[in-house]
Amino acid sequence: MSTLYARFAAHLDDALDALEREGQLAPGVARKAVAVEPPRDPSHGDLATNAAMVLAKAAGTNPRALAGLIVPKLSALDEIDSAEVAGPGFINIRLVPAVWHEEMRAVREAGADYGRSKLGAGTRINVEYVSANPTGPMHMGHCRGAVVGDALASLLEYAGYGVIREYYVNDAGAQVDVLARSVHLRYQEALGRQIGEIPEGLYPGDYLKPVGEALAAEFGDAYADAPEAAWLEIFRRRAVAAMLDLIRADLATLGVHHDLFASEAEVQASGAVDRAFALLADKGLVYTGTLPPPKGRPAEDWEPTELLLFRSTAFGDDQDRPIRKSDGSWTYFAADTAYHLQKLQASDELINVWGADHTGTVKRTQAAVEALAGRPALDVKLVQMVRLLRAGELVKMSKRSGSFVTLAEVVEEVGKDVVRFTMLTRKNDAQMDFDFAKVVEASKDNPVFYVQYAHARIRSLHRRAEAAGVDLAAEADLSLLDADELELVKLGAQFPRVVEAAAAAHEPHRIAFYLADLAAALHALWNRGNDDPSRRFLIEDNPALTRARLELAGVIGQIVRNGLGIMGVAAAEEMQ
Repeated sequence: MSTLYARFAAHLDDALDALEREGQLAPGVARKAVAVEPPRDPSHGDLATNAAMVLAKAAGTNPRALAGLIVPKLSALDEIDSAEVAGPGFINIRLVPAVWHEEMRAVREAGADYGRSKLGAGTRINVEYVSANPTGPMHMGHCRGAVVGDALASLLEYAGYGVIREYYVNDAGAQVDVLARSVHLRYQEALGRQIGEIPEGLYPGDYLKPVGEALAAEFGDAYADAPEAAWLEIFRRRAVAAMLDLIRADLATLGVHHDLFASEAEVQASGAVDRAFALLADKGLVYTGTLPPPKGRPAEDWEPTELLLFRSTAFGDDQDRPIRKSDGSWTYFAADTAYHLQKLQASDELINVWGADHTGTVKRTQAAVEALAGRPALDVKLVQMVRLLRAGELVKMSKRSGSFVTLAEVVEEVGKDVVRFTMLTRKNDAQMDFDFAKVVEASKDNPVFYVQYAHARIRSLHRRAEAAGVDLAAEADLSLLDADELELVKLGAQFPRVVEAAAAAHEPHRIAFYLADLAAALHALWNRGNDDPSRRFLIEDNPALTRARLELAGVIGQIVRNGLGIMGVAAAEEMQ
């Protein structure tokens, strides 16, 4: 859908076209930097544009003079109540109330599609997120990345992109061998053998017992005393498959689903690494050389070794990167590069949602993708860990020790919607505390509650109106809405613009921030009726005004539902 701001940007373009025809503005002047947006201070008007500031130099005049030529063109439009020059040359615009009435009708007509955009124009984006090692159930250390990635994928879809949700299964590293050995121990336990304390370095969690039992039922004691070489590959495959089933189930409790699970082992076995670096070698980006000693290490303690290197410094990295180890095997970076080539074959752009511990690998991965794609094509969103608090005390998590708080446990305690919303209440790279008490607190300081309460209030209002006999299907006279009520409409009308800006920036938290502001404005309007009964939404002896205010509430409720839908959060019908 076209946003209100896009519509008035088109009106501005028409005004500038007219000035070109009149010889007041040089033809062909680039307008890319021209913006039509809400003013920072709402008291200045409904819209503001920097057109005169941006175009004055090319027009051979000063910004205020050019603004003085634009203003009469805009003022002539029926939808514009006034346009005036402000400061050094900004133009502030006030719209007639009918524009906001029409926007309310647009929300009603579009329903769940209000705010949906064609910004992406079908561009294919691969969003890879979670990608935790398949060695156990999901814990709260994985939660934030899962929510950010899933909400970002939904946001991009809503903005018109074609999205692939992908999970990269790290099933080729040493950690899955450790998993297989841990499962073999549980297999022996299932056969009735005493295994004693779990040896240091293996995974001790009880979640591996069912896997051992399944293997005992399938193979009997065939591998109980067999050498590791006889069972390691079989147990590894079975264990990874079982862990992926567990991971899918855990993510499903959070409402997270992936379209594709890509195997690192399969990428390596397919010869993709050879193909990727043959392609880079053809571009002159692979060579044999030595690396400087690591930072902080004395040069005399460093013995340089010739390695096969990727010229990542050509793309902004701080040093070239080895792609083969001294023993001839591929480095993890090489395998990761091949995986990204595989993704590029099905997508135009890539987004990786990674934990903050991957900071050191961002530049080299982006360099490899740029080299493969011939353009920058990878955005990496780094997600900070969440500190889990209970009664003010830090809850420690360790998968190897077997003592960790699982994702499923947290969802069961506070609910999927609370978890998902909370994970989006801060920017992905900002530190976050998840306090079990605060996230369910019925307080305006808790944005999860405050947004849900706003929607529940609106739904309750409509139920009470229906019980009072108000004709909810009757046409509302929107001219009865006062200035404060129209201010709420104006904030609601920013939703499509917020969606596009959040999608362009790959920042789903902007939706949560916007909903918190919209909810606060709704509550402030609602609370007027506490002191003045004539300002309540439901006035039984004034059905016309009640109907107009119900329409306003319904519009805001629809926008809240749409925003929560992007976040993967259900809108509350009532609050307990």
